[in-house]
Amino acid sequence: MDTETNLLSLCGVIETEPQLDHEVFGENFYRMDVKVPRLSGANDLLPVTISERLMNDQVKPGVRLGISGQLRSYNKVMGGAGRLLLTAFAQRLMAPDEVENPNLIHLTGAICKPPAFRTTPFGREITDLMLAVNRAFGKSDYIPCIAWGRTARYAASLAVGDKLEVQGRFQSREYQKQMPDGTVMTRVAYEVSLSRLTCLKEGTMAPRPSLAENMPVSDRPIQ
Repeated sequence: MDTETNLLSLCGVIETEPQLDHEVFGENFYRMDVKVPRLSGANDLLPVTISERLMNDQVKPGVRLGISGQLRSYNKVMGGAGRLLLTAFAQRLMAPDEVENPNLIHLTGAICKPPAFRTTPFGREITDLMLAVNRAFGKSDYIPCIAWGRTARYAASLAVGDKLEVQGRFQSREYQKQMPDGTVMTRVAYEVSLSRLTCLKEGTMAPRPSLAENMPVSDRPIQ
C-alpha cells in the first residue's frame, strides 16, 4: 500500500475519557472525542481511535494533543441497521506546536458511488462523493466527502471509477432525521469537507486541471 493515499493530522483538546473500543490480535484500541477548532471559531467534535501502545499520561480530558494517522471507516449496526462510521486512527502522537494545520487530510482514492449534486435552500451548490481508499492487507476505507460551489459542479460531472486526489478537513455535522414513527432525531454525520480536488487519469495517474485549486473565498465551504 502507498501510505500517502491517506494522511491525516489533527490537533485539539481531548473532551472525553478514552474508552476501550475493540481488540485486535491481543492489542487494545481506545476511542475518545477530540474538539478541533475551525478558523471561524466553531469546533468539530471528532472521534479518535488510539492503540494502547500510544497511551500515556497526556492522553486524558482537557489536554491539547496533536496526532498524525489516517481516516478509517467501519460498519456498525445501530438500531437494527448498518451505518458507516468514521474515525481518526492515530499512528503517532505529536506536541501541539508540531502540527501546522489543526485539521488537514489528504486522500487518493476512486469514486465508488455516483456523485450526488444538490442545492441548499440558500442556493449553495453541493456534491456528495464516496471515495474508496486502499489500505494495507487488501482492505479499503470508504470516505464520504462533500464539495462546494464550482468544485461541486465539477465533481458532479465525474463517474464511478474516476481516481481523485483530494485535500480538506475532517468535520462533524448535525442533521435531523425523521424516523418511521414520525419522530425527529438529531444525528451527527462525519465527512471530509473538500478544499481541493484533482481528478487523475486512469493508468498514467497524470493530473487533470483542478477546479478547486485557487478557489475563491465565495466558493469555499461555510466555516
